[in-house]
Amino acid sequence: MSRTSGEFELIARYFAGAARNDAVELGIGDDCALIDAGPGRQWAVTTDMLVEGVHFLSEVAPEALGHKALAVNLSDLAACGAQPRCYFLAIALPSVDETWLSDFTRGMLALGDHFGCSLAGGDTTRSREGVTISITALGEVPRGRALLRSGARAGDDLWVSGHLGDGALGLALLRDGVVLPPAERSAVIERLERPVPRVALGIALRGVARSAIDVSDGLAGDLGHILERSGVGARVEWREVPMSSALRRMPPDLQRRCVLAGGDDYELLFTADPAMRDGVLDAGRAAELAVTRIGNIVAEGGLTLIEEDGRRVDIEPRAFDHFRP
Repeated sequence: MSRTSGEFELIARYFAGAARNDAVELGIGDDCALIDAGPGRQWAVTTDMLVEGVHFLSEVAPEALGHKALAVNLSDLAACGAQPRCYFLAIALPSVDETWLSDFTRGMLALGDHFGCSLAGGDTTRSREGVTISITALGEVPRGRALLRSGARAGDDLWVSGHLGDGALGLALLRDGVVLPPAERSAVIERLERPVPRVALGIALRGVARSAIDVSDGLAGDLGHILERSGVGARVEWREVPMSSALRRMPPDLQRRCVLAGGDDYELLFTADPAMRDGVLDAGRAAELAVTRIGNIVAEGGLTLIEEDGRRVDIEPRAFDHFRP
């Protein structure tokens, strides 16, 4: 009899124990694998898949989809502090629509050009229904300088870039009928469909941050990955979590759903020694991006949310899971 498993249990059971050779210096379990690239260098390598009807709506503009398909991979490179170099595209299409493909590739190639990251190859095939996109991206990082999920230490500050929750709010607008004024509606849908990888910040945080991850599956779940890999816990001050004015006006339960479990923000969540606060702020200025301290790392496991009135609420640090009921 088969047993019900979540996405991360399946990875742990069937894939995480795979043997690797000496060239693979860090394998499954982080934002990127790290591959030996010769003296003083490592390749950071990541793969992400987007499936129509699961990761994106059929109505999304193909140019925006091309942008996002590459952006989610570059965000993983950013979380490792890697400089993007090239990527490979595999795409399955139910039919050939040359207008759609022209728009899709324009969005993807423009983002790659912006970061100096070139399309280097891939594969195309036909699908029975819907579009499936898989991109593998490679970045370069000085040996021993990659940011990992496993470096957090008790006493570290917990930081996040930008603001959280607008990606999920954009999805709520499209799917659930949430209403916003036109300008704010456009802004949050832009955050959902055209996320900006925080590559410059990731590079600036080398030697400053102790651990990092990109927020793709919600604050609670992605922080949970850091806590699990580092063997620590965290306290998050809800009043310090940065949100847009649009999300601040939403009901509290929608705010929490968008921030804690919504995903699609692609900001960087990272920890650093309190002695490095000036270094963190300098990194934010260098990347021209706001960074906000939202809590701290503690020795005891688990994740606690400190409400605005001081109440402490234990929450489950679980990421979005494609296979969990």
